[in-house]
Amino acid sequence: MSQPKTKKETEDLLELYRQMLLIRRFEEASAKAYSMGKIGGFCHLYIGQEAVGVGAISALEEKDYIVSTYRDHGHALARGLEPKSLMAELYGKKTGIVSGNGGSMHFFDKKKHFMGGHGIVGGHISLAAGIAYASKYREDGAVTLCFFGEGAANIGSFHEGMNLAAIWKLPLVMICENNHYAMGTPEYRALSVKDVSVRAAAYDIARDHIEGDEVRKVREHVKVAVERARRGEGPTLMEISTYRFRGHSMSDPAKYRTKEELEKYKQGDPLIKAEKDLLSAGWAQEELTKMDETILKTVEEAVDFAEKSEEPPLGWLYKHVYAENL
Repeated sequence: MSQPKTKKETEDLLELYRQMLLIRRFEEASAKAYSMGKIGGFCHLYIGQEAVGVGAISALEEKDYIVSTYRDHGHALARGLEPKSLMAELYGKKTGIVSGNGGSMHFFDKKKHFMGGHGIVGGHISLAAGIAYASKYREDGAVTLCFFGEGAANIGSFHEGMNLAAIWKLPLVMICENNHYAMGTPEYRALSVKDVSVRAAAYDIARDHIEGDEVRKVREHVKVAVERARRGEGPTLMEISTYRFRGHSMSDPAKYRTKEELEKYKQGDPLIKAEKDLLSAGWAQEELTKMDETILKTVEEAVDFAEKSEEPPLGWLYKHVYAENL
């Protein structure tokens, strides 16, 4: 996209940049806490993919729904979930977004229509179709946005969800965040056709395929799909090409790719691109640095809140298992 020219355009980009920067700093703090043993279990970072989540979610209305993957931190922050409660959830504390029950992969907030991160690869796509069906049944005008990785495109639930969405013309936008490695397998070894979006043709639905390195471009393309769904014209399958700068999870050293490849993709860092556009539009470096310092303070406060929060009570793992324990 062209550089922002008007004051409104530059302020808009500044807000999108702020959201991406918050995600980056939150994820860096999460990585540090994990390496210190303060966070356990799995932890999948969103570093490098920020423009996809921020751009896509900024195209939604408050009434719309979001269904995420196990790489859900960035999506949750872009939706406006509170950093303190998210960090506390990573720490497994009582003050976490789901009281420490979910951890990294299972953020959930009903009020924000954030319908959960999901740990089963691809399993959430048919659930997203169900949420979209409920919206159509209620005639509430809401659209469901479902994120998944290219590895999930080979799972049966993906095709089930696609087929039902097509048959019932559901208000569903399915976004494949293709970071090219699934867990650690390059796409050329797992996908017979690299472009996941072409699979839309088999279900006679709309498709789109873009690079996910520019946040406003992502928003504009997703907005088209969201408006189409809201008009009752059916679902869209999108592939947004992106790249994660860290391993699949915190336990992954990512030795399956070269340092040269990683550095090449870092040159297209969506945060660097947004920052350059803001500087070209007249924002001073000092102003952006001050924003970064404010965000760092917000993240530090979230970490402090998590560390000082109360541990869940004894026996908490047995709650919400049987009806009598509710």
